[in-house]
Amino acid sequence: MVAIETMARIPKEARGVLREVAARWADVADGGAPVEVKPLKGAMTNSVYEVIWRTECEVDRKVLVRVYGDGVDVFFDREEEVRTFECVSKHGQGPLLLGRFPNGRIEEFLHARTLTAADLRDPEISALIASKLREFHGLDMPGPKKVLLWDRLRNWLKSAKNVCTSDEADEFSLDKLEDEIAKLEKELSGKEERIAFCHNDLQYGNIMMDEESGIVTMIDYEYASFNPVAYDIANHFCEMAANYHTDTPHILDYSKYPDAEERRRFVQIYLTSSGN
Repeated sequence: MVAIETMARIPKEARGVLREVAARWADVADGGAPVEVKPLKGAMTNSVYEVIWRTECEVDRKVLVRVYGDGVDVFFDREEEVRTFECVSKHGQGPLLLGRFPNGRIEEFLHARTLTAADLRDPEISALIASKLREFHGLDMPGPKKVLLWDRLRNWLKSAKNVCTSDEADEFSLDKLEDEIAKLEKELSGKEERIAFCHNDLQYGNIMMDEESGIVTMIDYEYASFNPVAYDIANHFCEMAANYHTDTPHILDYSKYPDAEERRRFVQIYLTSSGN
């Protein structure tokens, strides 16, 4: 049986859904009770747990329980994110949605490892990411193909101004950011840009890789929306300068930003990928 103090971390509403999920499996032993719950590290906005059941076979049953974090509604719409999760899953991308509870959901457990900051600079792994990103951008997703980048930036800036003191607003140059957003929108918006469904948060913690098959999977779609594909690629390049597992996760090390040859190679692989 699961230790009481460990199982207590799982919301009460989720435990009932876990029982429903286990009831779908005829091979689960111990009356359908999970035998182990493991907190997983790496998630930035959620608490994530691996829940394990013993079976009558040699292979255990596993699911992932995701408990949503507090205070993130200013950044994205949770209901929209869940709808995106379901739709992406139906396209064969990412984990399956197995159940929902008021403050979270239960997902298929992917037998793959989460990438590290260093992995993004590995040429072989970077090539896999480029091909997968082209595939993701080819998904036929519902909704108007309207660029959300600029409205989202302005909404975040408005929220920042509401919570910052005048000294903090000056320190972070919030007034200048408003002008910068307008200039970037004017400079980068054009008829020639390709709009597609973008991940918008392709940092190393949102990419998993099966070591045996070499297949990479993009997870966590909180920020996913229609945007210029060039933005999604550029944002991924910026994420190569990030390491969220240091004492200063908010500070990017731009010495690790990909050089011209690395960027060219990534884009070339992206453009020549079939997207299938």
